[in-house]
Amino acid sequence: MTTPPRVRRRQITAADLDAIADLLTEGFIARTRDYWTDGLALLARRECPQGYPRFGYMLECDGAPVGVILQIFSRTDGDPAAQVRCNLSSWYVREAFRGYASLLTTSAMAFKDVTYINSSAAGYTWSTIESQGYEPYGRGIFVAVPALSPRSPGARVREITAASEDLAPPVADLLAAHARSGCVSLVCDTAKGPAPFVFIRWRLKSRLKMMRLLYCRDTADFVRCAGPIGRFLLRRGVCAVACDAVAPIASLPGKWFPGAEPKFFKGPVAPRLNDLAFTESVLFGV
Repeated sequence: MTTPPRVRRRQITAADLDAIADLLTEGFIARTRDYWTDGLALLARRECPQGYPRFGYMLECDGAPVGVILQIFSRTDGDPAAQVRCNLSSWYVREAFRGYASLLTTSAMAFKDVTYINSSAAGYTWSTIESQGYEPYGRGIFVAVPALSPRSPGARVREITAASEDLAPPVADLLAAHARSGCVSLVCDTAKGPAPFVFIRWRLKSRLKMMRLLYCRDTADFVRCAGPIGRFLLRRGVCAVACDAVAPIASLPGKWFPGAEPKFFKGPVAPRLNDLAFTESVLFGV
């Protein structure tokens, strides 16, 4: 008689990271092992809300990982008193153990007070995700050419590389943390006050140098500050900015791509569009 495998699920610890990197390299053949070790190192260093897993969950058989789901917990705007959310990332289970895969998802989504985000779902998984109770909150990508937007008299754009004293601490820390991670953190000073933004370089099969709007307090802030921000970025060789949207943004020059990179959520609070701070976009460049 064949003895069935002894499979258990548990939280990933720092001691597991080398083996988890090997497993993820096996599961995602387009990614190098260095890609995973670098991302896991960032995950190990970053702040994590107390009481939640730092890395996520794994399936283990005879002491070796055979399945993994990474989790990135954070708070909205980095505010310690704000809503907790979790970006689910990089799910993989070896074929022989796929029957145990539900153990991972059950554990990963056990927190009822958390809003779960899937920001990089492959097209063939969309119907499965929605059958699990997820709802779309971003239905496409709008690629803007913000430098063509009108000027905003008196507006001034500045780059943030360290915590700024004129911003509330959570947002100031958010901008500084993303700048340290290689993002471009900006503040547009206007008559209505400072508006913070984070941009990340966006990979596209094109010679066009683009960025992705990773964080803003409201998409309307980007529309309002598009002109000065666009000209600031244009001086640095960036002519287009991609942002999440649910429809074409009539007041921005650009092109709407419906159905491109939809975002899904499940939980008590619908996420804001264009707020992917502290998600896999930063840690893994997804």
